[in-house]
Amino acid sequence: CRGSRTSRIHLHQALYQRLEITLDYHKKKDWFVILISEDVWSAEFEALAKSFPLIREPELWSNTEELKAKLATATALVVRNRTQVNRDLIASAKNLKIIARAGVGLDNIDVKAADEFGVVVSAALGINATAVGEETLAMALALSRKLIELDSSTRAGQWNRKAGVEISGKTWGLLGFGATARATAELLRGFKVKVLAYDPFAKPEQSYLDSINCQMSSLDEVISNSDFISVHLPATSETKEIIDSKKLSAMKKNALLISVGRGEVINESDLEQALRDGVIAGAGLDVRAQEPPKDKRFTDLDNVILAPHVAGITQESQAAINRVLVSEIRAALSGQGQSYAVGAIKQAK
Repeated sequence: CRGSRTSRIHLHQALYQRLEITLDYHKKKDWFVILISEDVWSAEFEALAKSFPLIREPELWSNTEELKAKLATATALVVRNRTQVNRDLIASAKNLKIIARAGVGLDNIDVKAADEFGVVVSAALGINATAVGEETLAMALALSRKLIELDSSTRAGQWNRKAGVEISGKTWGLLGFGATARATAELLRGFKVKVLAYDPFAKPEQSYLDSINCQMSSLDEVISNSDFISVHLPATSETKEIIDSKKLSAMKKNALLISVGRGEVINESDLEQALRDGVIAGAGLDVRAQEPPKDKRFTDLDNVILAPHVAGITQESQAAINRVLVSEIRAALSGQGQSYAVGAIKQAK
């Protein structure tokens, strides 16, 4: 009986503590301010705005001083990839509890600084992988079958029945072997390709590699042996312009290069020259070194497909990402732990 009484006491204490947290949350919720500095919105965020003060300014990322001023009172910041969340910005945001990243890459967020200031960084990593994989294949198919060129000439009244090339049975190279690269490889199973992958940090199970007919290889092996190469690498000091004139010259003359990771990975000047000189057959560029680009590079080339960094943006992927972000924000503002924290801080201060 005594043990039972002790258990009841512990239960009552736990319930009381939970009640205190809940009451404290409701007292403080009016103090919380959610700031959205880019084009992020959904029904979930609309519902969130009914519970907390929410400021939505899609172009705020372009005005650093105004962003800093509004962030001074914010408890949550929602960004895509344009807002540069650096150490100075984080240090100035004394009330900030969580940075919610609508996307995958983290190169615009100083995660280390966020850790030091006790700020959670949440990102729905991997949720848009299928979307990226699908666009990767779409670009490869459009290039290999010359669909953009043929569409244009047919609209002009011509009937140029040019032969394309097939993906089936070819060798596909993956630079990077994270979620988007794996999604691409899984979608490629139906094409019966041989997959070569380079990623010095990935340690996949052999059974998984066998299931997608993939072999982990060196960078040079992937570059020189692949008919199609998709780039899924993040932008780091090690990967910056890793694809240069030397690497391009080592590719097959019929190679098609698809870039869906980060634009800084490719030396764009070298790539433009390689495409003009016929060093490789073509390229699909969803990402660029500068976004949006200020130059007109590649725009007059028929063997290039350009897109405005939308590989991961589909209705389905954005809905899933927004659901995760809203859930993470609610958890942070109510003192609960985060499920998608990418830094060392797993629970808001």
